[in-house]
Amino acid sequence: MSENRYGTVNRRDFFRIGSGAAAAGFFGAGATAEEAKSGPRSRVVLIREKDVVGGDGALDGEMLHAMLNRAMTELFEVKSPADAWKRVVSPDDVVGIKSNVWSHLPTPPALEEAVRSEVMGVGVSAENVAVDDRGVLKNPVFQRATALINTRPLRTHNWSGLGTCLKNLIMFVPRPPEYHADACAPLGAMWKLPELEGKVKLNILVMLTPQFHGVGPHSFSKEYIWPYGGLIVGVDPVAVDATGARIIQAKRDLYFGEPKPISPPAHHIEIAGSRYGLGVSDPAAIDLVRLGWKDDSLI
Repeated sequence: MSENRYGTVNRRDFFRIGSGAAAAGFFGAGATAEEAKSGPRSRVVLIREKDVVGGDGALDGEMLHAMLNRAMTELFEVKSPADAWKRVVSPDDVVGIKSNVWSHLPTPPALEEAVRSEVMGVGVSAENVAVDDRGVLKNPVFQRATALINTRPLRTHNWSGLGTCLKNLIMFVPRPPEYHADACAPLGAMWKLPELEGKVKLNILVMLTPQFHGVGPHSFSKEYIWPYGGLIVGVDPVAVDATGARIIQAKRDLYFGEPKPISPPAHHIEIAGSRYGLGVSDPAAIDLVRLGWKDDSLI
């Protein structure tokens, strides 16, 4: 099979494997054409740039910022990034940027700074903006937050199948293990807590060098990341995560040369929609806008 560790595949191999079928179990059964037209829909933007991740792994921060702003403009279907960010926050908001500091694959500081600068560009004062992860419960800005922006890299996860935007709010609960049962199926319940419900205005799933395989807790190997060079941006966390999960599933199937379902299944994504009403996971109900680099997008 003509697939290398960086994900270059030929057309015949892609269609032979058909990774979407392997992922269908945790994205819902799939809507009919009529159901997809009449039911709720979500707009999601996938943007990629080949050169945003250099050969040495270094990120081009300026290019990353431009990618984010282009995605925002397309997501909200407005003329300028400034208009797009005004759809997310207002000058009177107190804004918490929920990041992720896992040492092997953290949210890039350049992305954190890009979000912060755009939020302040809307008119939010510096003292009313903070970036945090594990300290959110004690952070005074997050304690007063009226708006949250949620961003993290996508990776496989020993408990939840995937570390997703949905899971990224786990630091807002004092006892995270309470949400770990059944491959973290109850994660969507966190989003209904009074201190969180309705506050997450934007989800940015970082797909620059995602991790598609791991074995055991906190597993990481450079063998299982690749320079995908992307961001997935949306208001609906379920649709954002479902889109990322499809890409990870496709990458796993291609890399291993056979169907290799995400394990444990990342069914917290579908459950967040069907049980907790947080969004849509069915690809037929997601309006996916693809921007930038198209090669080997896997979706």
